[in-house]
Amino acid sequence: MSREAHVQFCERLGVRLPGATHLVVGFNSQADANQFRAELSERMRKFNLELHPEKTRLLEFGPFAINHRQRRGEGKPETFNFLGFTHICVKKRSNGMYTVLRQTIHKRLQAKLNEVKAELQRRMHEPIPEQGKWLRAVVGGHFRYYGVPMNQPALTTFRFRVGWLWHRSLSRRSQNGRVLWDRMRRLITRWLPWPSVCHPYPLRRMGVIT
Repeated sequence: MSREAHVQFCERLGVRLPGATHLVVGFNSQADANQFRAELSERMRKFNLELHPEKTRLLEFGPFAINHRQRRGEGKPETFNFLGFTHICVKKRSNGMYTVLRQTIHKRLQAKLNEVKAELQRRMHEPIPEQGKWLRAVVGGHFRYYGVPMNQPALTTFRFRVGWLWHRSLSRRSQNGRVLWDRMRRLITRWLPWPSVCHPYPLRRMGVIT
C-alpha cells in the first residue's frame, strides 16, 4: 500500500452484498492497515454500506507478533475466526519457528454435535449398519473439511463425542437394550473413520518429485 489501496468492488446497480460477508486482509505495517480501513469505510459509505463496528478490528498477527507483544508486556497475540477455524499465532515445539494454528471453532463443533444428536434420535430404530453408514459419511465429511495440520485434538474430540452420542442412542432403543462398551468399541472402530490430515501444508502439497 505504498500509493493506494488496490481494492476492486462490483459497482453495478442492484448488486447486494450479503450481511455475512467476511474479509480478512493482511498488511506489513499498522499504518497501511489504518489507511486501508479508513479508505474502505469511505468507499462503502458511497453505497450506503458500513463496516460492523463490533466485528471489525485491527489485530497484530504474524511471525513477529509474539515477540513484539512480549517485549511490550501485552501477552499473547489476539486470535480471529474465519472459515470455521480459530487462527492462533504459535511457535512450533520442534524448532521454535512461527506458524498459524488452526483449530475448529468450538461453537461450530458443538453445533455439529447437536445436529448429529438430533438426527440419531430420529434414526434411533434404524438398523445399526444403516446408522453406521450415515455416521461414517458425517464424520468423514467433517474430517475432510477440518483435517488441517495441528487440528488433531479437535478431530479426535469430534469422533469420540459422536461415538458417545451413538452409544447413548443405541442404549435407549429399549429398556433392556443397553449396549455394552466392548461391543460399542467394535462398532465405532468399524464405522467411524480415524482423524486424518486432508489438507497438508502448501509446501508438502506442492513438493512433487518427478
